Parts: sequence; C-alpha cells; structure tokens
Amino acid sequence: MPGPTGSAWCSTSAAVAARVASSSEQLRPKRVVGLDAAPSLLAQARERAKDLPDSKVEFVEGDFHELPLPDGSSDVVVAAFCLYHLPHPEDVVGQIARVLAPEGLAVLVTKALDSYREMDQRVASAGLDSPASQHESLYTAAHSGNLADLAASPLDVIAVLDGEHLFTFDGHDHTAQYLATNPKYDLAPGLYGNPGALAAAPHEFLPDQPLTTRSRITFVVAQPKEGGELT
Repeated sequence: MPGPTGSAWCSTSAAVAARVASSSEQLRPKRVVGLDAAPSLLAQARERAKDLPDSKVEFVEGDFHELPLPDGSSDVVVAAFCLYHLPHPEDVVGQIARVLAPEGLAVLVTKALDSYREMDQRVASAGLDSPASQHESLYTAAHSGNLADLAASPLDVIAVLDGEHLFTFDGHDHTAQYLATNPKYDLAPGLYGNPGALAAAPHEFLPDQPLTTRSRITFVVAQPKEGGELT
C-alpha cells in the first residue's frame, strides 16, 4: 500500500518488513522497522534486506505484546499471519493502535478457519493422523471471520478485503517439511521436527504427487479512532 514519502513503517514480522523494504519503489518508505521474537528469522531478514537501496531498514528482537516504539511513531503497521498465534490477539492490536500516527494505517492479515483442508486430507490418508480434519484450526484466535471485530475495538476499520490463495507443495518431501513444525496434528513420537521420518508414510501409502492447498486470505485496513482515543 503506497505511503507518503518520509513515512515510517513497522511490521510485527521480520520477513514482512524485508518484503516491504524490497518494494521501496512502489511503497517509498523512508524507514522500515521489522520486529520478531526469533533471532534466526531476524538474521534471515537482515540478509534479505542488506543490499536494498534507499530505505533505512532496522530489525528488532522483541515481543509484539509490548512494541518497542514510541506512541504515534508509525505511519503504517503491518501484522501479517501472526495474530492467530496468540491467545489474546486483541492485546497486540491495542499496541498497534498505540504506535500509529494520527493519520496512520494498520494492515492486518490472516486466513480463514478452514484453510489448508487439503492438507488435513493428505495427513489422514497417509495414516499420520486419522482425525486430522477434526482438530481445531490453527487460525481460531484471529481468522477471516473475526479479524475485523478484533480491529474494531481500538481502531476504525475502513476496508476488509478477501482473496483466495493457492499454494502447491511439490510432493511428499516438501509437505513433510511443513508438517514437521505444524502444531495442529497429533503425530506419533519422533515425527515432529523430523521431515525425513514424516515423509516415509506418505511415500509408502500414497503416490508422490504435488498437493495444492487453498486458503482465504483476509486483509483488514484500519486507522486510529477519531480523537486518538484507545478503548
């Protein structure tokens, strides 16, 4: 989303901040701050952003429950694919409202509850977790159906946009890399964090074919409430 020249952008994901900075010709941010709690992800983001011209990019290790930024210091705050990891995402939305400038924008992004249902079917068919489709969605805390309501308490929602996203896993080995760190499924001991072992069952029972998954992506764009009052 275009911002005025000289704008300051904050992202609650280091990876998203690197993408914002790499789009500097379209977005024209003067300063970008990426926040993440994982040092490894911050290191990856710094590597991606090191050769980018024009924009000043900073990466900060921290907790987005307490954004390490002054009140009203950001023209745009982006929280993409992170709020659903939290038991109380409304607390982070409150922090976003706090650091937004009076005419700033918040861009919140999440997925629908039934995203990646094709993965549920693959996991069950491979015998990795037969009731895979019955487990609680990863996106329960902040999903397409409630994201606007979460934003509406401390912010004024000005737009809600939906779109379909397709992602194709190349085959069983690629799928196993995703499953190895996915907390949704009830996998056998020794399979978490072990893509090689995870791939063994689908290789044995299913043809090794690409898997295309679908999800609804929801973007909520919001601004500070008139008068700057936070609830």
